[in-house]
Amino acid sequence: MDGKSSRGKKPLQQNAKQQQLDQFRVRNTDKPLTTKQSVKVSNDSEILKAGERGPGLLEDYYFFEKMSHFVREEIPERIVHARGYGAHGEFVCYQSMRHVTKACFLQEPGMVTPVTVRFSTVQGPRGSYDTARDLRCKGAKFYTREGNYDLTTIAMPVLIIQDPMKFPDVIHAYQNKQDEGIPTATGAHDRFWDFVANNPESLHMVTWVMSDRGILRSYRMMESWSINTYLFVNERGVATFVRFVWKPVLGVHSLLQDEAIKIGGLDPDFHRRDLREAIDKGYYPEYELGVQLIPMEDEFKYDFDILDPAKFWPEELIPVHIVGKLTLNRNVDNEFAEMEQIAFNPANVVPGIDFSNDPVLQGRLIAYRDTQQHRLGSPNYDELPVNRPLCPFANNTRRGFMRYRIDVDQINYRNNSLAHNTPYTTPPEEGGYAHYPQRVSGHVIRGRSESFNDFFSQVRIFWNSLSPVEKQHTIEGFSYQLGRVKSQSVRQQNVNLLVNVDEELAAIVAENIGVERPSGTHVNVSTSYPSLSQENTPRYAATQKLGVLIAEGFNGREVTGVLNFLQENGVFIEVISDKLGVVTGSDGAKIKVNQTFITYSPYLVDSVYVVGGKSKHQESFTREVFKFVHKAYEQFKPIGVASTGQSFIRATEQNNLAGVVFAANNPNFSKDFLAAIARQRFWDRT
Repeated sequence: MDGKSSRGKKPLQQNAKQQQLDQFRVRNTDKPLTTKQSVKVSNDSEILKAGERGPGLLEDYYFFEKMSHFVREEIPERIVHARGYGAHGEFVCYQSMRHVTKACFLQEPGMVTPVTVRFSTVQGPRGSYDTARDLRCKGAKFYTREGNYDLTTIAMPVLIIQDPMKFPDVIHAYQNKQDEGIPTATGAHDRFWDFVANNPESLHMVTWVMSDRGILRSYRMMESWSINTYLFVNERGVATFVRFVWKPVLGVHSLLQDEAIKIGGLDPDFHRRDLREAIDKGYYPEYELGVQLIPMEDEFKYDFDILDPAKFWPEELIPVHIVGKLTLNRNVDNEFAEMEQIAFNPANVVPGIDFSNDPVLQGRLIAYRDTQQHRLGSPNYDELPVNRPLCPFANNTRRGFMRYRIDVDQINYRNNSLAHNTPYTTPPEEGGYAHYPQRVSGHVIRGRSESFNDFFSQVRIFWNSLSPVEKQHTIEGFSYQLGRVKSQSVRQQNVNLLVNVDEELAAIVAENIGVERPSGTHVNVSTSYPSLSQENTPRYAATQKLGVLIAEGFNGREVTGVLNFLQENGVFIEVISDKLGVVTGSDGAKIKVNQTFITYSPYLVDSVYVVGGKSKHQESFTREVFKFVHKAYEQFKPIGVASTGQSFIRATEQNNLAGVVFAANNPNFSKDFLAAIARQRFWDRT
């Protein structure tokens, strides 16, 4: 990893937000059980009854308190983004951006701002699984000295719609059917693909979701974009169009479709477990924040509309300026209080950040606060600890469900003389927020700009930019999802749409899903951009998960040396055998086994180290190792083979053993295996 990234355990720094949250953290260990009113409880096992076998009594106030709270513990889950998880951290500014914005957290190099982040899927409910093929989102709440700033991004640079009026429609089409409540956490059904076929602007984002981008390896490896176009405004009142992008330091990596589906059953919490374990081990997830800037006078310079949320801004045309880094360095203590109750709103901005006329952004500015008030049950949701700003705030709002503040002054209106017209307003030149005075003109109309109506050119560019392997995975994504659509008409309509992107893509998918090959041809666009392919992403061995297949009698010096070297370089290790306990090497070396073949799977590791050895149940052990190795090889994963494990894998006419590293007669085995782990996949394997 490069100089900007964390290596190993770092001390946890207490930032101001963490200190504020600590005021609300309570540890119940070693304390007496009490009611909510602090009355000590003498019995928490039986209700109050008239005799041991008699009826319960209404006077059992403690049972009523306990049960009435329990039946109200859940709140309405989010309509979208219900399945999510996150952590706390801090953002460090790399360079001053005062020439384009007066946003306080981007003014000085080295300035530190506390941040809380929540990652989420879109389609599935809170109880669904992490690895579903889906659009993923990242909300980052910056607790700045001038108020909270919420930066909401998604794992694709384009949105599925161009107007907020369609948002309820696309979500209704995407989610499960009303009659049967099926399917969960997938868009592989008739209604969603019917929507896509009849709303061609949707094809762009759908193609991204069908690519490797739709099945992330880890939230730590997720690139995400603001999609919407905002404005930066500096102290001189000069505005600049801006879009934001988070770039993970570890690079952007994905699962295979087969892995994503299987992991959904093996470990539904795969992504949240991965995030939490990495932070616990001190390998803090890091993301660099980039901005793309377009001067106001260049609004119409490009062959796409920069306000269209279904179009990306190519990095090759509009460079990404890296302005700072976010480090997630503290896990949540209470998922409900800190993640389920966190509320994001793109309207939460600070001076220096404003809104463009992007139509979807305009709709989001209205929708978010309303949905949070409904879900959390009160307009006072922003007073909850995780939502509360660090800086002091004063206003004339009062009352409402669950009011936290105790306002002691009696004047809560403007204008007034009794309180000398306070709280007072602040002029823009002294830090008050003022909207950029954009010039607007036109008739009041329900319509769409003609400049939004090129639905296929950028999809074609994305397709052109993918490597052959990525194209094959995208074909598999379309074939799987459309193959589960029952309506032949809907399947046919979609391949008729796909032909505008690529003739071969449409023809292969048509054959795979049993419909006619579409006529027509793709749009005449040959442009491609390297930034759109994951083949060009950084790769590291650090935080990759290695499965060690081991039993008794291994070469202790060899194996412990390899494992120590890999751990020193940040590789996460799971030791797997036919039973838990300790295995002993031929020289007495001991290694603790923390997983078994029953509890673990090759789908859950990124690479495999085949050590082998002797077991009481040798035939069963050997069979399990062969199965593990075969699946890892089939999934193009790196495989290291100890001197005692060579019998488990050999070259034949059917395989070339690309990415398989042998320890026998190889003094550089540890380094060679580390390099293979860093490469992650060997697509040239046969």
